[in-house]
Formats: sequence, C-alpha cells, structure tokens
Amino acid sequence: MRIEHLLPGKDGDVGVTAKDNRLFVEAVLYHYRSGIPWRDLPDRFGDPLNIHKRFSRWAKSGVWERVFAFLAADADNEYAMIDSTIVRAHQYSAGAKKKRAKTKPSDDLAAG
Repeated sequence: MRIEHLLPGKDGDVGVTAKDNRLFVEAVLYHYRSGIPWRDLPDRFGDPLNIHKRFSRWAKSGVWERVFAFLAADADNEYAMIDSTIVRAHQYSAGAKKKRAKTKPSDDLAAG
C-alpha cells in the first residue's frame, strides 16, 4: 500500500498496533463511494461503530489530511483528481431554458 508509512498503528508506533489498516481504509472508501451509513457497512469490515470511531480519531489527528496531501502531490495520481476544469456538463443539465422549435401548422391542418 503506497500510504502505509503515513498510517498510525505500525510496529514501533506508540499505542496499539493496528490489526489491519488496509481493511479499515477499504471500509472508509466503501462508505464514501457507496454513500451508505456507517452502520450498513458489510460485515467483512468489522464493527461499524469501531470503524467510525477510528475514522474520527484519524480525522482529528490529521492522518487523512496527510494521506490526501501525499496522494495529491503524486504525479501518477493526477488522473484521479477530477474537478470542474476537466468535467463539463451540458448547459441543459444546469437548468437552462430549452429553446422550443418554432413550428408552422401543416398545410393539411390549415386547409381544414
């Protein structure tokens, strides 16, 4: 894992050695990609309450900020950074008024 050196809980770190940082990071990514509540995480990730507590601790201690800064600085990761300078929506998707085609009555209807 490219971010392994940035994550707490390694051998030699102060505190408890993490059981499985990779599984935890996958659980967090799954949560945000799917948009589900923490409590609905699949059982394979473990206890959702513990995952959320650990996520919050990492957020407060700046772990996620360091990880995102590292990934953003990596030139090989540019393809994953998508913003409005790359992606454009069609003008109608933003709620612009559609122009109605001007139609003339057909000759058959005008004659009748």
